Amino acid sequence: MVDELDLEFKPGMTVLTGETGAGKSILIDALGLILGDRADSTIIREGAERTEISAIFDIENNHNILAMLDDQAIQVDDNELLIRRLVGRDGRSRAFINNSPVTAQTLRDIGEYLIDIHGQHAHQSLSKRDVQRNLLDDFGNYSKQLSAVMRAYADWHTATTRLQALTDSDNQDATLSLLRYQVRELEALQPVEGEYDALEDEYRRLTNAHRLLETAQGAFATLSDDEHSVYNRLNTVLTDLQACHQFDESLTDIIKLLDSASIQLSEASIEVRSYLDSLVCDPERLQVVEKRLSDLHDMARKHKVQTQQLSTLLSDLKQQLDDIENSQQLVSELAQQKSAAGEQYNEAAVSLHQYRARAAGKMSKAITQKLKALGMTEGQFRISVDNDNSPDPKPNGNDQIEFLVNTNPGQTMQALRKVASGGELSRISLAIQVISSSDKGIPTLIFDEVDAGIGGGIAEIVGKLLHELSRQRQVFCVTHLAQVASQGDQHMQVEKNIGKTSTKTRVNKLNADERIEEIARMLAGLTITAQSRDHAREMLKHTLAE
Repeated sequence: MVDELDLEFKPGMTVLTGETGAGKSILIDALGLILGDRADSTIIREGAERTEISAIFDIENNHNILAMLDDQAIQVDDNELLIRRLVGRDGRSRAFINNSPVTAQTLRDIGEYLIDIHGQHAHQSLSKRDVQRNLLDDFGNYSKQLSAVMRAYADWHTATTRLQALTDSDNQDATLSLLRYQVRELEALQPVEGEYDALEDEYRRLTNAHRLLETAQGAFATLSDDEHSVYNRLNTVLTDLQACHQFDESLTDIIKLLDSASIQLSEASIEVRSYLDSLVCDPERLQVVEKRLSDLHDMARKHKVQTQQLSTLLSDLKQQLDDIENSQQLVSELAQQKSAAGEQYNEAAVSLHQYRARAAGKMSKAITQKLKALGMTEGQFRISVDNDNSPDPKPNGNDQIEFLVNTNPGQTMQALRKVASGGELSRISLAIQVISSSDKGIPTLIFDEVDAGIGGGIAEIVGKLLHELSRQRQVFCVTHLAQVASQGDQHMQVEKNIGKTSTKTRVNKLNADERIEEIARMLAGLTITAQSRDHAREMLKHTLAE
């Protein structure tokens, strides 16, 4: 059980250690909720009405996140992203990003660019085809070829969509008839750009004309229209002070201010008088405006658009009608555009395929070497890049990319998602992240017990690889091995305190001496000896020296 927990994580590698069952998974689960995992009331502490989880992320260079927030009109201050998740006793949850309410799906979408959790019971994005393709493309760094494919696809898709609409004979007659009717109807209404807003302003003035008139008349009278007006009283004060100015020159600034105020009051009175002359109470004009607004509203509701968009809608419908009525020439032009775009696409896709194949070979070899260092001595990793021979272009090329692995001798290469166990997948993921381009990818990586099933020298290599990865990314590692824990830049211990009536989980940020004790415990078990402390001290000293 956690009453309240506030943690600040630094860049680099943070290790989380503790006895089995101490509650390390609570931290991972909390981050999962921030990423949009399903929430229920079982996570709420006994006696509490709700659980609140908040996390602040630095997104200064995370352009994907910034673009998503901009699309949703969520304001960003100081390049910080604040995510809050509230879960009530009734099981309902609410989520906020920078105090703007969002859905759990939005959290999941944004979370994919914030944190990747690798473990047996967490997000396994590595098994997704799109993720595999992106990892290969990031490693290959052939953005020019990718952009060429995407541009050609966009041109081909646009021409194809328009051509299909024009050549669909089953619907063309009905579409043509509907378009002609809609254009005639809108032309009869004659919507003008900016007309609706102008009519709304006029309507407000006409419906409040009597009130405006009374208020303006009262204002004019108060300002300057009788002997007790503000203007006359101000000028009396000004005259009196000017007469006393000869006795005290310190009145100069006051007189200047009042003189300026007198001039402004006079100008304001003139403006109010002019406004009064312009006011018109015209019931007949009000009826005309009301009728016009009603007609515009009805038409907008019929076409399911904003009233201000009617003039634009008319232009669009005219263009569609013109396209169909002149379809013979347009069909020929679009067919040529589609053919040209298709040729450009095929050329760009072939070039992209060649770049991908070369990058796949290099990446496969590098990952295989890392797997052997991580204790998978018989492990083989290969990236398959096959052209699916599809007649229709695809946005990212026609390549089917699959991560294949063989973890045992005598077996054939199979898809990663089918053959890798949780522990193997974590280590394979670690190897891939280390090999991948250092300036791309998800900024925060969490490895939940990546050391499962290993020990000795292999565990030390895992720790070193994690530390290597943390030079470019923020890395969290939940571990039971001292060889891994000793590699961390920041060490946090999760412990369970059992009381008479409750059990609570705490997280302690360890200092140098406390860290020696924790690593000694991980080495020795229940009984910590002087020898285990010396061993722990030596491990940390060796790590710091590197």
